[in-house]
Amino acid sequence: MIVRYLPVPRPVRRLSADELARETGTHPGLLRRFVALGLLRATRDADGRLWFPPGQVAVVARIERLRSGLSLNYAALGLVIELLDQIRVLEDELRKRSSAGPDRSDAGRSA
Repeated sequence: MIVRYLPVPRPVRRLSADELARETGTHPGLLRRFVALGLLRATRDADGRLWFPPGQVAVVARIERLRSGLSLNYAALGLVIELLDQIRVLEDELRKRSSAGPDRSDAGRSA
């Protein structure tokens, strides 16, 4: 007899604002500002506390690296991050196309 069990989802570890602040060396108030600017993803619990996915540690590091490297304010960083993400997506698509071989739509054209 074969017994099959349904997979049990593992609980996703979330970080409180204080935990994320400790991990990144950032003030919790600044993290709240990042959330308000749309730079960080967070959820609020019933008491209004912010909870962050663990991947947001890398996002905070990216924000701080771009801010110090480009001397931009935090509000302008939202635009820069969005543009960099769009560039990465376009570069990925270009790599996929070039690895798939030459484009056959140009086969009948002369140079």
